Amino acid sequence: MTVREYANGKMLSAREDGVGVVTFNQPEKHNAMSVEMWVGLAEILDDFAADDSVRIVVMTGGGGRAFVSGADISQFEQRRANADAQREYDQQTALGRQRLNTFRKPTIAAIRGYCLGGGLALAMQADLRISDTTGQFGIPAVRLGLAYGFEGLRRLVTLVGQANARMLMY
Repeated sequence: MTVREYANGKMLSAREDGVGVVTFNQPEKHNAMSVEMWVGLAEILDDFAADDSVRIVVMTGGGGRAFVSGADISQFEQRRANADAQREYDQQTALGRQRLNTFRKPTIAAIRGYCLGGGLALAMQADLRISDTTGQFGIPAVRLGLAYGFEGLRRLVTLVGQANARMLMY
């Protein structure tokens, strides 16, 4: 199995027996998604889409303690400092989400540990979500005073129902 690095090693891809594996690899931050990681996700999915030997893709978190714990908020001050920076941040982070939304091969989110905010949004975009008993799910954006996108909320309510969606947000 050959492992390729993206986003300075914070995203990994591998292929074996028809399975493409995406690993979110920033365990020291519970795999919080930086802008570079979103761009790396788009690049990995493009590679897998072009490879006919890849029939299914599994997304997982490195380090064993988290799938993805949300956005890397340490980038917010610099990357979202004003309206122009916010627009660029939104465009770059949308790359990975858009690729996942239009990806034509089955995807599985293999969840261990924290699956929060943007990590939960990623998992919800997968065709199938599988968690072990350590999975912890939530959307802390509301408590942080951040907005959670309409599409993400709509998908959440569709998948888990209104009452469970509220429980995940508060």
